[in-house]
Amino acid sequence: MKVLRTVNSVVKKVQSRFETRRHLKFIQNHATELRHLPVDADRYKVALHFPDEMANAYQIRQWYEPLLALAEFVPVVIIVRSPDTALSLRKECPLPIHFAPAVEDVERFMHSQDLRVVFYVNQNIRNFQIMRFNAPNHVFICHGESEKAYMWSNQLKAYDYVFSAGEAARDRLVNHLRNFDASLRCRLIGRPQIDVDYASPVDLNKELPTLLYAPTWEGDRPSMNYGSVLSHGEQLIDALIKDGGFNVIFRPHPRSGLGAKPYGQGVERIRKQLRVHNETSAAQFIFDDSTHWGWQWSAADLCVTDISAVAYDFLATGKPMFVTQPVSTEATVDESPALQQVPALTVAAATEISRLAREALAGNNPQLRGLVNYYFGDVSPGASMQRFIAETLALVQEDSVTDH
Repeated sequence: MKVLRTVNSVVKKVQSRFETRRHLKFIQNHATELRHLPVDADRYKVALHFPDEMANAYQIRQWYEPLLALAEFVPVVIIVRSPDTALSLRKECPLPIHFAPAVEDVERFMHSQDLRVVFYVNQNIRNFQIMRFNAPNHVFICHGESEKAYMWSNQLKAYDYVFSAGEAARDRLVNHLRNFDASLRCRLIGRPQIDVDYASPVDLNKELPTLLYAPTWEGDRPSMNYGSVLSHGEQLIDALIKDGGFNVIFRPHPRSGLGAKPYGQGVERIRKQLRVHNETSAAQFIFDDSTHWGWQWSAADLCVTDISAVAYDFLATGKPMFVTQPVSTEATVDESPALQQVPALTVAAATEISRLAREALAGNNPQLRGLVNYYFGDVSPGASMQRFIAETLALVQEDSVTDH
């Protein structure tokens, strides 16, 4: 068995190398725009560095629209390091893609352009190949607001600035990071994604309320084990199907099952269950694996999610929500205002979700407005997008530092 796994691993590596060579050749012959270096006034001033594979593309997709809005004022580009990612984003991303696979490609790009700001959505180690350049402001924008321990990683000290959603994020950094002046290095921009109009790909039964269940993945370490598919999800979905009084949108995290096969199997069981019952029920049961995140907020009347960025995206809507209580004792749970005020859903209560959801829809939570303001600031239409653009342009207009 061990020999078979070793052979399969070798075969996959060989296939991967072959695919990489094929993509590199295609870029060289047919996708030369991915290596284009603008000159004069067209030179890029803002970039987002994305060195990852497409498995993590969810981290960058949510920034397409804010960056497009920013691009109305300054030239913006996405820097990618992987050939298959370059070709995939070339098809779906509305912004220019620049393919810089090697360090020398990065240097050529950085020296040829007039970059004033470089954004980062994750902590990929290859970020440091860009961050060694002094001239641009290096800004961490993350891929969502949450109470995960990731949000106060000591790695944030490496960036010139952190663009955070609101006061809650800044307080989080003050409380957790030593030798970090959050008052100077943290800029509050709200959540510009909430100011985007997203088209819904499905027509739901408007006679019924719609519940969004959007669990996170299983995590890659014990402290990040927040995923609820196996603990809450299957019995929660079963209860909603038996009730029949709710449309259900099930949107698992794109990385579900990558770290633990049983977790992915749980996602697959829910998918099959939704498909079977969707054919006979007046309610609609949607398995959502679409690439776009945002339309679900307006389509859903309430949400069940885990300790994740989804909770904070949905919080900004002001609609009812439940956050699952992790079953793992090793998962890091911060006693934040959001987790204290948003109702928690225990494993034992998962089967009662229909009753709890109806009570939540019928009730009123006057504390929610203050909570939303603490986490996002002004969420009136357009306010977050304006703050994101204004804070970025302020950094663009700073005097550039010369690299040595």
